[in-house]
Amino acid sequence: MWQQIEFSLKEHRRGFHLVTGEIIGKLPTLPKVGLLHLFIKHTSCALSINENADPDFALTWRASSIT
Repeated sequence: MWQQIEFSLKEHRRGFHLVTGEIIGKLPTLPKVGLLHLFIKHTSCALSINENADPDFALTWRASSIT
């Protein structure tokens, strides 16, 4: 069984934003095991998935990224 759901996220200013809660809130009840594909229809957006990353990861990445 598979599902396809299209939704929009609220607008954010430029920067790093945690959107996990917002994405999960848009989805139906999730199974215990599965696979999620996210397709972003915006050319200036990037997605980074950091499973169990250190809470300071975003700060470190922001400091080292070129803006």
